[in-house]
Amino acid sequence: MSLSLQVIYPVAEGTTFDYDYYFGTHLPLVGNAIGEHIESSLVTKGIAGGPGVPAGFYLIATLVFADQAAMDGAMSKMGVAVGDIPNFTNTEPAILIGEVAA
Repeated sequence: MSLSLQVIYPVAEGTTFDYDYYFGTHLPLVGNAIGEHIESSLVTKGIAGGPGVPAGFYLIATLVFADQAAMDGAMSKMGVAVGDIPNFTNTEPAILIGEVAA
């Protein structure tokens, strides 16, 4: 069964997000650290929360792993990526780990 790890960066008053750093530096760092374990990925940049509603999230990164063993392998190497987060945002990311259902 495939598993997903979603890193969700909420917009809140006083927070910032450096997209150039995220896409130019952070994503390659993640790929170098755990790319061998990732089955697929999707990065969604928030643009709206509905018609005329500002986005509630800067970005949601979704990583899909073939199984628990692949996710465990990635998690054991995730330290460098987690440590890089303050370099592009001061918001506190939320994490969702789940079974891929559809």
